[in-house]
Amino acid sequence: MLCNGDTRLEGNPVCSKVKDTYCSNKKNTKSTMLIAVIVPVVLVSLLVVMCILWKLCWKGKSGDNEDYAMYEEETPLHIDIKRFTYADLKHITNDFKQIVGKGGFGTVYHGTMENGDEVAVKVLMETSIAESTDFLPEVQTLSKVHHKNLVTLQGYCQNTKCLALVYDFMPRGNLQQLLREGDDYSLTWEQRLHIALDSAQGLEYLHESCTPSIVHRDVKTANILLDKNLVGIIADFGLSRAFNDAHTHISTVAAGTLGYLDPEYHATFQLTIKTDVYSFGIVLLEIITGKPPVLMDPHTYHLPNWVRQKIAKGSIQDIVDKRLLDQYDANSLQSVVDLAMNCVESAAIDRPSMTEVVSRLKVLLPTTPSQKQYASPSSTKSMNDEMRKQFQLLISGEGNYESSSSFQSRYTSRMTELPPLSGR
Repeated sequence: MLCNGDTRLEGNPVCSKVKDTYCSNKKNTKSTMLIAVIVPVVLVSLLVVMCILWKLCWKGKSGDNEDYAMYEEETPLHIDIKRFTYADLKHITNDFKQIVGKGGFGTVYHGTMENGDEVAVKVLMETSIAESTDFLPEVQTLSKVHHKNLVTLQGYCQNTKCLALVYDFMPRGNLQQLLREGDDYSLTWEQRLHIALDSAQGLEYLHESCTPSIVHRDVKTANILLDKNLVGIIADFGLSRAFNDAHTHISTVAAGTLGYLDPEYHATFQLTIKTDVYSFGIVLLEIITGKPPVLMDPHTYHLPNWVRQKIAKGSIQDIVDKRLLDQYDANSLQSVVDLAMNCVESAAIDRPSMTEVVSRLKVLLPTTPSQKQYASPSSTKSMNDEMRKQFQLLISGEGNYESSSSFQSRYTSRMTELPPLSGR
């Protein structure tokens, strides 16, 4: 009998049997709702992740298997060098396996032709292809350039997905590498002079024998390659420009590499063959000193300014690469320093032509081993004393006007600032 309206379930056998269902009803309802929400979310998330992974995997495979033949340009260039397809380049480079160089233009890969000849395949970055309006004209120009001191263009790839140039491979790397390799290996003075002459002859050919003349615009030790016999080969014509004899210069945006850039060209954008002469002067200073064009320790110096300061103190020995161990011809050293400083004159009109540079370098090379005259303490001291004397006469206003003015033009001209521009 119920005394009030309250229902008491304690001890009720029915409740004991079904309490999981009736006595905990609210708790089970919440759990069910959570499961109903979480499970679909997890399943959807897993599905999205799987789709993304599948797409990435498919994209990678499709990229590897993409038929680049459909991107080949139909109209070939009417030139005498071979045109490679993208499939050819993949085969030659073993699927672009070995990288031998990188730059702003793209990547250079080592390759091997069917006949066993080694080649370097320069592939433009895909982001640069749309802007490479000069690529085909460059190919046409380079296909006509043939000289023992210019890298040989074997062929090209003309593809909307891949633009590439195929060159002869140079097994000894480039001059910059040899000048920076440390104490394990060092070029001798004669080897350095020969490489300088080789490079000068290549540039002379571009300036004087090509019609129209070609200005390299990016002459530097990294662009002087070396074959197995250490013959210097000028490479990388990516910035070159050609102009007719009727034009003394080309107005163009300054381009090049920090430390090698002609200050007059940077200031006026007037491109001439003397732009290359200035850069070659920096190369000569690197050959002499073994130092980079910009010295960062302890202060930042442009190499010509550093050389001027050393020579102003009357110490030419301090600028010579220590790895030469005084094994150099003292007279030829003086002459190469003179030539280098002539090349880096601020005004282009004061610089020699590459033809004159070649002539002066040829005179410095000994014709027989017996003509070598290695530097000795007495010969170096004599040079230093003479330079110190000339410098003292210069600053005092005394002495022979011709000799002092010559000294001034060579060593104490205004130190140029580095232009705030870097190249490739």
